[in-house]
Amino acid sequence: MNFSKITAGTMTWGQWGKKLSKQEMIDLMHHCLENNIHTFDHADIYGDYSTEADFGNAFAESGIKRSQIELISKCGIQYIGKSRPDLKVKHYNYTKEYIVWSAENSLKHLKTDYLDLLLLHRPSPLLQPEVVAEAVSTLKKEGKIKSFGVSNFTPSQTDLLNKYVGVEVNQIEFSLTQHTAMHDGTLDHMMLNNIQPMSWSPLGYVFKEDTEQTRRIHKQLGALLDKYNATEDQLLLAWILKHPSNIIPVVGTTTKQRLKDAYAATKINLELEDWFLILVACQGHKVP
Repeated sequence: MNFSKITAGTMTWGQWGKKLSKQEMIDLMHHCLENNIHTFDHADIYGDYSTEADFGNAFAESGIKRSQIELISKCGIQYIGKSRPDLKVKHYNYTKEYIVWSAENSLKHLKTDYLDLLLLHRPSPLLQPEVVAEAVSTLKKEGKIKSFGVSNFTPSQTDLLNKYVGVEVNQIEFSLTQHTAMHDGTLDHMMLNNIQPMSWSPLGYVFKEDTEQTRRIHKQLGALLDKYNATEDQLLLAWILKHPSNIIPVVGTTTKQRLKDAYAATKINLELEDWFLILVACQGHKVP
């Protein structure tokens, strides 16, 4: 797997966010490539099942070669919206037929012959690992997916699936303000099993909430800005990147400067004590 150190999350590119035009998407793709971001993270449900097609239409006219980028998508969530109005309840579907159909649908929408990575979007209590394995085997044999993984799975859920089919990636929520994966065994489990961690919402709620905690964080980050010649969001990404599991942040911004800054964060190596200063600012107490 040759994913970029920063992955571009596309959830807000379409109807669930900025509603970028085709040309704006083309421009943003090129900007990402110019800044060493060549992996794009999708899910079938984004934009009420419309963002993949919007992205694919732009990609088809972008002049970008398929070999220059990696495409990730996720399947399984049955999202109630305009596209699927007959659903009675939001749920998960991991039958062999649905996984294969969903992956093929993503290929059609993204205007590509293969996905570099297919993820199961959320764990289902009714998931049958041997059925998932059959679907993944079919898709790999037909060259429709290169790699397989999960998203938001616990270590035990991953182990259950891994008994039947190799899990290569787990995309989890991870940030300074949501770092339980460091303490509950999730990241340890990935390191033990050679599973690549990816983190969605890597900036957490530092810029979304004004609380005693976030004020402590801003104060500590502010004290380090000059030392690292960095922005606060770059320090938050550098904090994640310091973890030995080699986490790949999935950044959801569509702002060109912030994408450029995100990749620049991969060059920042926080000193040991600075990393802990930031952690302590988040926790509000010293480590045990």
